Amino acid sequence: QVQLVESGGGWVQPGGSLRLSCTAPGSIFADYAMGYYRQAPGKPRELVAMIGTGGSSNYASSVLGRFTISRDNTKNTVYLQMNSLKPEDTAVYYCHADPTNNGERPWVRQTRSSYWGQGTQVTVSS
Repeated sequence: QVQLVESGGGWVQPGGSLRLSCTAPGSIFADYAMGYYRQAPGKPRELVAMIGTGGSSNYASSVLGRFTISRDNTKNTVYLQMNSLKPEDTAVYYCHADPTNNGERPWVRQTRSSYWGQGTQVTVSS
């Protein structure tokens, strides 16, 4: 069973920073887009940021300019650097592995699964 191992998260005051990390098996990491979604209480899960195998990235408009996603192919790890955090960023953040590589090959959904981490809580409050 594929496991995405997440770390980071926690509590921070508004304006603070946190970094999330997610490590995947090498066979997954090399061929999948990686990134994060989040889910706040009572709200649907939403995209935060994803980065493809070639380094192209996409962000939710609400985090653009504050969050940065990156990937280290030598460590099979994706990072989400979150700066200028706001209370509305409070949510459970889920690592996600996307086999379509950010939509470049949608047909693989028929044969490949996507994967999720266990989630990590991020709380922004004073």
